[in-house]
Amino acid sequence: MQAKPLFITGIGTGIGKTIISAILTEQLKADYWKPIQSGDLDNSDTLKVKSLVSNNRSKFHPEAYCLTQPFSPHKSAAIDGIIIDPKSIHLPETDNQLIIEGAGGLMVPLNDDFLMIDLIKQLDAEVILVVKHYLGSINHTLLSLEALANRNIPVNAVVFNGDSDAYAEQVIVKYAGTKKILSITVIDRINKENIALQKIEL
Repeated sequence: MQAKPLFITGIGTGIGKTIISAILTEQLKADYWKPIQSGDLDNSDTLKVKSLVSNNRSKFHPEAYCLTQPFSPHKSAAIDGIIIDPKSIHLPETDNQLIIEGAGGLMVPLNDDFLMIDLIKQLDAEVILVVKHYLGSINHTLLSLEALANRNIPVNAVVFNGDSDAYAEQVIVKYAGTKKILSITVIDRINKENIALQKIEL
């Protein structure tokens, strides 16, 4: 039986989803897919991950939507004169493990009545929740986990990305229940060699 897709989401923007996606794509020799890219099309997350992956097995599937503006998907789509239709977003065909990278956090709107978390549910994926410590990150982490639980979306693991905060991590571990809690230390230089050295024990 093929493993469920792993959907990489975070507690906000700039959390490190793309780096974690690159690490897992390389480690699992998985395929990678970013359904919606908002802005930065010349240096998209797909291109970034592709530049950081060394193996020859991974395939990089085209985005369902490439939006020209660097805003939340519903705003970027409106500026581009389109409406994102979730029914048009389908899993790419592959026999390989699939890594899916979201845009922003769980409650990012795709249109007026469909959120990123709804897309995760539609794609029947398991979640890797990426956390970075900052003032308010405990609240954002626990709210994210609660939102996923309320929709019966399975969480494969919580990944702390970057500098450690023992106080925050102790609280998150307590309330995360049986979910796997993993850590990635700060990577001084982001390149293929250092990405290949990282391991996330799923």
